[in-house]
Amino acid sequence: MNTEASETKIFNKTLKELTGLLHSKNHADVYIYSSSVNEKNGSIFFVGKEDDRKFLYIITSADAKVQERFDGEVLENIFTDEKLSIKRCFMNHQNVVNLQELFPYTRAIPIGLKNSFGFGDRLGLANAGHIRSLKGYNFKPIFAQQSIRELSRTNRTPDDVLDSAVWAVFQEGYKDGFGADADHLKTTKDIDLMVKAGYKTFTIDPSDYILNGVSAIKKLDLMKKVLELQWNEFQDTSANLITRYENKKFDFSGGYSLSPSLYEILEACLKYNRAIIHIKNICDYLEEQYPKYDHEIEVSIDETDTITTPFEHFFIVNELKRLKVNFVSLAPRFVGDFEKGIDYKGDIEVFKEEYLKHLAIVKYFGFYKISFHSGSDKFTVYNAVAEINEGFVHIKTAGTSYLEALKVVAIKDPELFREILDFAAGLYETEKKTYHVSADMKKIKPANEYKDEELEKLFGSNDVRQALHVTYGRVLTEKNEKSELIFRDRIYVCLIKNEELHYSVLVKHFQRHMNSFKDKI
Repeated sequence: MNTEASETKIFNKTLKELTGLLHSKNHADVYIYSSSVNEKNGSIFFVGKEDDRKFLYIITSADAKVQERFDGEVLENIFTDEKLSIKRCFMNHQNVVNLQELFPYTRAIPIGLKNSFGFGDRLGLANAGHIRSLKGYNFKPIFAQQSIRELSRTNRTPDDVLDSAVWAVFQEGYKDGFGADADHLKTTKDIDLMVKAGYKTFTIDPSDYILNGVSAIKKLDLMKKVLELQWNEFQDTSANLITRYENKKFDFSGGYSLSPSLYEILEACLKYNRAIIHIKNICDYLEEQYPKYDHEIEVSIDETDTITTPFEHFFIVNELKRLKVNFVSLAPRFVGDFEKGIDYKGDIEVFKEEYLKHLAIVKYFGFYKISFHSGSDKFTVYNAVAEINEGFVHIKTAGTSYLEALKVVAIKDPELFREILDFAAGLYETEKKTYHVSADMKKIKPANEYKDEELEKLFGSNDVRQALHVTYGRVLTEKNEKSELIFRDRIYVCLIKNEELHYSVLVKHFQRHMNSFKDKI
C-alpha cells in the first residue's frame, strides 16, 4: 500500500489505515498525496491516485451536502462502523469550480510588482513539478500560462489549462498565491475568452500593429507619414508629441540620459503609434466590460524584427502613461538573440550595457517590471541580471517544460522518443516559420542511429531542442488514417507512469533557471 505520510490523520485514521480500508473493500490501491489533505467544515478533502488515474476524495461525517455538490460516486460500505461517507470525485472543470468556492487559495490572483516566474505547461502534467521547484526561491509563480496560438496548436481550452494548475496547487498544498497568464492576446474576443476562464494577467500583444522597417524610410518621407497617422485615436497632435521630446534631455539614474533627435522621435512614433492605440483600446475594453474584475496587464513588444531601443522603451511607456494605461510589466525586444528553447546568443557584455539602460528607464517611471519573453534556458542572461540585482523581473517560459517531458520519454520509452524525433526533424522547416530559431537538421542523425543511452544527452543539442520545440503542436495533435492520435496518448501514459521522475526532472531544470537569483531576490 502506497502512502506519502502514514502518520497523517484523517479523522482517526492514518493514511496507511485509510488506504488499507479502501483496498480491503475491493478498491484499487490508492496513493494519497498527503500535501493535499484539507479539512473544511467537518469534511476531509484529498487527492488520491488509483491505477494511474487521479481523483478528489471527500470524507464526511457532518455535512453530506458538501459531497452532493461534487461530480463523482459514493463508495459504499467503506466506513460503516464509524458512519463516515467517502466520495470519489472526478478531476473535471465542474469540480474545480466547487473546489475554488471552498478553498480560495486555488483561485488565480494578480501577482503585482514582485519578482515572478511564468511556467508554461503545454501538457497539463507539469505544474506539480513547477511547484516543487519553487522551494527555497522567492519568485511568485504563474502556473497557468498559455497563448491563443498555443491553445490552437494543442487543441486545449483556457479552462483546461487553468484547471490543470488548480489541481496541481491543491495536490501539492501550495497556498502562497499563483497567477494565470492569458498570454499574447490580440483581440477583445481573446479578452472575453480568458476573463470567462478566470485568468488574471493579460499579456497584450500589439505586434500586428508595430511598423517594422521604419529605419529604411527616407528622412524626408518620415514627417509626411507621421502626419498621416490616426492622431484623434492617439488623443494628441503630431506637433504636441514632437514638442514633448525634441530638444529635451531626460536624465536617469546612474548618469544615463536620453536626448532624442527629431528623426528618432519620428521613427518611434511611426513604428509604435498604431500599437499604442491598440494597447489602449484593448485595456479600455477590459476596464469597461469588466469593471470589477481584478486583473493586471503586461505589454509585450518583443515580437518585432528589430530590437527595442532605450528611447523606444521610454517613448512607449511615456505615451501609455499619458493615455492612462496601467500595466505591471513590459517585455522589450532585447539586443542579441532570444531564440526558442536554448541559451542566449550574443555578446553578454553588450546585453548588460543595454539592460542597464532599460533598467534606468524602469526605475525612472517606477511602476512596472521588465519581462523576459522566450525565457526558457536563458541561463547566461539570468546570471547577468542577477549580478546587477536591481528592479523586479518576470521570467516567462513555455516550451522548456515540454522538452523536459520528452526527456522523460527518452529515458523511459526510447522507441517512442525516436519516433517523435524523426517526426519533428522532418517537420522542422515547415513548423519553424513563426518562431525565432536557427537549428540545422543536417546535424541530427536518423533516430535509430542513436543508442538508448545517447538519447537523454540529445537535450544538450540546440538543434534537437529547437526541432522538438517548434513541432509540439503537430506531435500532440497528429493522427493516423484511423483518426487515432499517433503520439499524444503514449506520451501521457509514459509521464503518468513515471510521475515522480517527471517532477524531479522539472525541479532540477527550473531550479537551474532560478539559481542565479537565489538569496538575491
